[in-house]
Amino acid sequence: MDTDQLSIETYNGILGEAEKLSHDLTTHYGMLSYECADEEEYIEKAEKLTKSFKKANAIDLDDLFWGNPPKKENFINTLNAILKNIDVIKLIPIDKRTYDL
Repeated sequence: MDTDQLSIETYNGILGEAEKLSHDLTTHYGMLSYECADEEEYIEKAEKLTKSFKKANAIDLDDLFWGNPPKKENFINTLNAILKNIDVIKLIPIDKRTYDL
């Protein structure tokens, strides 16, 4: 699937939140969509990816951000916001989400 197929709630809650920190982070979440068949799978994988990012050390951060990592505190705060947004998105029934299609 492509990110254009995500609901506005999912797009803003994950990709929009990532973009507030760095376009590099957004790229990781955008690429993830190509591995998913639908929005529910995307949300599940995005949650796992976010939790794995929280375990990143300095070398991992450098790799994730192609040599230009943000401050670790800002990165963690963004990941926590994404996880909180995912929790909210999961409460919205799929037929109640809005789409740009």
